[in-house]
Amino acid sequence: MNSDRRRAYWRANTSLIRNLLIVWGFVSLGCSILLVKPLNNIFIGKLPFGFWMAQQGSIYVFVILIFIYAVQMDKIDRKYKNRD
Repeated sequence: MNSDRRRAYWRANTSLIRNLLIVWGFVSLGCSILLVKPLNNIFIGKLPFGFWMAQQGSIYVFVILIFIYAVQMDKIDRKYKNRD
C-alpha cells in the first residue's frame, strides 16, 4: 500500500472512531447525566427515560457501536485492501 492510500486508510479509520466516540460521549454523558431531568419526563413503561438511559440505554448503545465499528472497519479494510 502506498503512502497516500495508507494516509487515506488511517484518515477513514480515525474519522470513524471519532464519530463513534462522539455518539458514545453524547449518549453516556449527555443523556445519562446532563439531560436526565428533561428525559425523565418521558417514560418507558413505568421507568423514566433518563433513568433508563443511565442504567441500561447507554450500555445498549455502546454494544451497538461496537458492532457498527466492526462492520464499518470491514468495509474500510475492503476498500483499501488492507486484509491479511
